[in-house]
Amino acid sequence: MFITLEGIEGSGKTTQLRYLVEFFEERGNPCVTTREPGGTLIGNKIRSILLDPESKDMDPITELLLYMADRAQHIHSLVKPSLSEGKTVLCDRYFDATLVYQGFARGLGIDLLVQLHKILFNDLKPDLTILLDLPPGVGLARAWNQLNNGQRSGGESRFEEETLAFHAKVRAGYLELARLEPDRFRIIDAVQDEKHVRDTIREVLLFFLK
Repeated sequence: MFITLEGIEGSGKTTQLRYLVEFFEERGNPCVTTREPGGTLIGNKIRSILLDPESKDMDPITELLLYMADRAQHIHSLVKPSLSEGKTVLCDRYFDATLVYQGFARGLGIDLLVQLHKILFNDLKPDLTILLDLPPGVGLARAWNQLNNGQRSGGESRFEEETLAFHAKVRAGYLELARLEPDRFRIIDAVQDEKHVRDTIREVLLFFLK
């Protein structure tokens, strides 16, 4: 089973991923946690380029191809082998993030990205995608608070430094994807406190696993 967490900056994906691990471990279900970008040794090096604020002048096509390179390595060396072993893969961001950040917000278009995903990755999609949704202003405030408090590395703040309008496009893109694939997406109100979000996700998982 392949489950992904998606959402804008500050939506709480990393925190909620830990709770997902607890949920599956309680049920004796072996799981693997990973992320994009950076789920592999090679991917982590790509991540350092993509999220570095000094890469702010990166061309959108360069950005897209780096994300695709990270995903190629990730799928080949971690995702597919883990699924083949019968493990549940829990991933912090995946292809939907590319669609909204590079497709919607950067303006590269959805059709090109969808075709590339089909050609390169055989259209591998998650069984379930949990979208942590909240207004961009709220998310960015949380993200910057984490950066300023040292909870997150300032070396990975390139997207936090984007405009509020950019993040509004990202959020709109996510909601549009959820509208187009309602069977795969579950939208969670991430404005709520951490415990409430955790409990809501657990309810979603219990229903999904039935």
